[in-house]
Amino acid sequence: MFDAAASATAPATAPAAPSALVAQRAPGVPVDRLVVGRDVDEVAALLPRLFNLCRAAQGAAVEAALGRPVATAGIAQEILRDHLVKFHVTWPAFFGLPPAALPADWATGGEALRRAVFGAPGRAPVTAAEVFDFLASEDGVAPVLRRIDGCFAPGEAAAPGIAPVTPETMWDVGPVDNSVAARTADHPAMRAIEAARGRGPLWRAAARLFDIERVIAGGVAAIVAPRRGEAVVPAARGAYAVRIALDGRAVTAFARVTPTDHLLTPGGVLDRALSTLPALKAGLGPLLLDILDPCSPVRLREGTDA
Repeated sequence: MFDAAASATAPATAPAAPSALVAQRAPGVPVDRLVVGRDVDEVAALLPRLFNLCRAAQGAAVEAALGRPVATAGIAQEILRDHLVKFHVTWPAFFGLPPAALPADWATGGEALRRAVFGAPGRAPVTAAEVFDFLASEDGVAPVLRRIDGCFAPGEAAAPGIAPVTPETMWDVGPVDNSVAARTADHPAMRAIEAARGRGPLWRAAARLFDIERVIAGGVAAIVAPRRGEAVVPAARGAYAVRIALDGRAVTAFARVTPTDHLLTPGGVLDRALSTLPALKAGLGPLLLDILDPCSPVRLREGTDA
């Protein structure tokens, strides 16, 4: 097994031979079979209970698709909580670090949250110099990001050349990038990380910094309802979409697309990231998978066929 903690302090090397890891995906849940024929309000209440991740986003997608007003406070709290758990609990565990308690004021975006995430500056880095100064510091979550960065050389476990998802391509479950990183890719610091490291694990992990800052500033990405019965909403992993058709109050058709659908599509972000993970670093597969963050079960195994 590859020692992630040791790698975090080792100098980066040139990418080696690709890993032989492939992803085994679990069958999806046939949501349409569970909701077609039910009353629309029953469906709106049922979906968040069926899936314990991104509950507010899933409920909001149904409400927005029905043309109902949607409050984004629940989505904002989901995004904050998910990102903070990654930085304070999940990722430190990969490096043998103890978990840290979430800031007491995390849900309200107060000063303690800013210090816990960004350190003394109280804000996310912006320029290339700032972002790499931050990574070298002990500010906020920088030590965790630095360890992630130390595990992968530039270009390793990267998935370049995949277009970011848009409301128009949301329903194309081909290789599009539906992730927090794609959502924040135009941030100057994200561009600096991409230029230096590629669209690899650091780029994807650091994206949560800028998503947190957006939420603290009082906003989430826009909810888009391009037509009656359809909506795209922001979620902790990317964008979540719902299509729903009614006959009176009864649901006659239902479909959804999640960030994980795009992540796991053949030739998508996960497959490309695994193809650029060196064989000698195959033990980093679980860390890479956690950074990519599928919301359904995925197993990694050696082999050449998925």
